Amino acid sequence: MKIDERKQRVLEAIIKDYVATAEPVGSRTIARKYNLGVSPATIRNEMADLEEMGLIEQPHTSAGRIPSQLGYRYYVDCLMEVYSLTEQEQVLIQSKFFHKTGDLEQIVLETSKLISQFTNYTAMVMGPIPIQGRFRQIELIQLQAQIALLVVVTESGAVIHKMLEFPEPVSAADLYRVSQTINAKLKGITFNDIQRTLLHELYAELQQQKDILFMALDLLDEYLHAPEWEKVYLGGIINIFNQPEFRNVEKIRRILSVLEEENEMRDLLTESKGTGVTVRIGGENRREEFQDCSVITVTYEIDGKAVGRVGLLGPTRMEYPKATSILEYMAMILSEVFRGYRG
Repeated sequence: MKIDERKQRVLEAIIKDYVATAEPVGSRTIARKYNLGVSPATIRNEMADLEEMGLIEQPHTSAGRIPSQLGYRYYVDCLMEVYSLTEQEQVLIQSKFFHKTGDLEQIVLETSKLISQFTNYTAMVMGPIPIQGRFRQIELIQLQAQIALLVVVTESGAVIHKMLEFPEPVSAADLYRVSQTINAKLKGITFNDIQRTLLHELYAELQQQKDILFMALDLLDEYLHAPEWEKVYLGGIINIFNQPEFRNVEKIRRILSVLEEENEMRDLLTESKGTGVTVRIGGENRREEFQDCSVITVTYEIDGKAVGRVGLLGPTRMEYPKATSILEYMAMILSEVFRGYRG
């Protein structure tokens, strides 16, 4: 769809004003606030044309105009300017991550909270999926005579840790031997590609430590194939209630019921298969509950491979430039953090 420059400027003004106020926008408001260099009468004519093209609509008789979903789509695709994070915003975000200790689950959870704080929308973050990466390192650390800590690191940066309790005392030397043998055999191999021949080789070399080996491999298999690794962490769910579009109790109830479903949230984040930024507006979302919402998702990567997604859920009246830029920046930071864990 092609529209001339003046109509573009009127449409952009309507969207910016409606995003800021949640109130229908009239021609006099545009003339007064946006300095387009034309009279309110001329703006009314342009608005009539935009309405005929389906880019804006009139919610009530004698009211101003609001953007349609098609209008938002045109704005995002053709008119939206890049929002540049301030130095203060960048420093604040970085301070939450760099030099941070803790496991990846905590980092992903904190990321969802931080995104929601910066945008005032509901944030969604899906952590890296270890099964899509390769085995990097395992460590068995003795804590007590019959208790050890299993630590597994994948090349995607994921860290798994689990306590092992043995029926008989084990030595630190045996734990070390099991760790080193597994590392030598499995390093760089995807978890799905571990062949039976490799397992036989491990069993043959670790006959004297077979009980340790069996427990370590069983837990490794259990945790790497658990659906929790695709868990979606939500931040700022309460932000939905702050949007005037969602003051209808029944609408809120239906949205919240979907947010409680892990599989549905995972599908919402991965509905778009491409990499980079994806913006789905209103009816472009599969679920009926999100027909009045927009969903922005961004992939984050390690060594050029997409390993997870961050996203935002909000009204179609979303501040798209800022929301998109913050998500892109957070995805970049997550990539660096996980790369640091890998290193």
